[in-house]
Amino acid sequence: MEERDVVITGMGLVTPLGKGCEQNWEMVSAGKTGICHYPAEGLPSSMQYFAKAKDASLPQDLPPKLTGQMKFLNRGAMLGFLASFEAVSKAAFPFEQAPPGRRALFIASGDFTKVGYDYMYPAVKEAVKRGGMDFGRLNAAALDKVNPFFLLESLQNNLFSFLSAYLEFMGPNTSLASLSPCGGQTIELGYRTIRQDKADIAVAVGYGSWINEMALYELDTLSLISRCREGERSFRPFDRHRDGFIPGEGGAALFLEAYGPAKRRGANILGIIKGVANYNEFVPGKGFSVPKKVSKRGMELALADAGCTVGDLCFITPHASGTRRGDRSELASVADIFEAGKAAVPLCAIKPYTGHLGAASDIGEIIIAMDAAGKGIVPATPNFEEPDKEFSALKISGGQQSCAGNTIMSVSYGLGGQSSTVVVQVEKP
Repeated sequence: MEERDVVITGMGLVTPLGKGCEQNWEMVSAGKTGICHYPAEGLPSSMQYFAKAKDASLPQDLPPKLTGQMKFLNRGAMLGFLASFEAVSKAAFPFEQAPPGRRALFIASGDFTKVGYDYMYPAVKEAVKRGGMDFGRLNAAALDKVNPFFLLESLQNNLFSFLSAYLEFMGPNTSLASLSPCGGQTIELGYRTIRQDKADIAVAVGYGSWINEMALYELDTLSLISRCREGERSFRPFDRHRDGFIPGEGGAALFLEAYGPAKRRGANILGIIKGVANYNEFVPGKGFSVPKKVSKRGMELALADAGCTVGDLCFITPHASGTRRGDRSELASVADIFEAGKAAVPLCAIKPYTGHLGAASDIGEIIIAMDAAGKGIVPATPNFEEPDKEFSALKISGGQQSCAGNTIMSVSYGLGGQSSTVVVQVEKP
């Protein structure tokens, strides 16, 4: 280990499985899912299954001034805050050791909480009469019936502004608004910033809520979500009968430090970030089409950055969205990596436990994978029964597997071929 190597000393997670890393791991190890049926008149059955976070209550010891400012955060941002609060609390970092200018903050907010503009509905309903829209009545109704902070609630960088002020993080920073891989990108930003000695600590946060009606309709139009013909069991990544994912909502966060200072202060080191990579396998002229091997190059670069081979991994958590072409592209990428490295490493898909959490999935799956690897377990891939014939040799199982070693690799990709890969060495208790 070197002075500027990057370690994880705090983790935070809020998902439909529960609030906190421990509760999430308990549910995963028990094979539970947060996906539920939410009957809704007028919605097709495919949109009546999603994963909703059930506990988004605030910590009891927040100062009154802070709780007052919470009204500016939408639901997705609130989940991101709760995950960040847990990660910072678990790290127990003495902030007097790092001036505000040496504290970095990177947030991924692939969030659809306010995309539906439902907050305008009461005013619009009041203003629409038989003769059409009465705009004078709309203005008057909006003053009484519309949350005056609706604009702040809809901004993608709202949590970033709130957290940077709350934690006094005034060093390198950015707020990303994209699809799945931007969670992994925040980890790379934190990792590079600490290694280059531009900050002493960094918090990487991902959050998202994909469960409102407008988001569900959009995902359905893109043919990304499952038809849910088998209810909660319909989300089945890598299975030959897969037909898409089931969306969810959540927040996840990692507290990162330089190894030297963390070791000297006696921090509880949970893991070491060994390598990261972000890559784009965009196919010219194909638009948002999934490339044949969407994550191969990203995995190769991350392994090279980590200074290890695929054979050094104890298991891999791919993106595993459960779409026909996406899973095939991922598995083809993995098969090529395995063939080149003469390795056979277990794979596991974590999204069927939580639902697809957007930007929170990258970080959340790393947290769950770290908990599993620390106990020598490869989590089951829920609902997996029968592989595609050409990928039958890959080690995917509907039940838990045991694993040796302590290095995991997490992979994510998004529309257009963008991928993110993170390699973490887990410190076993």
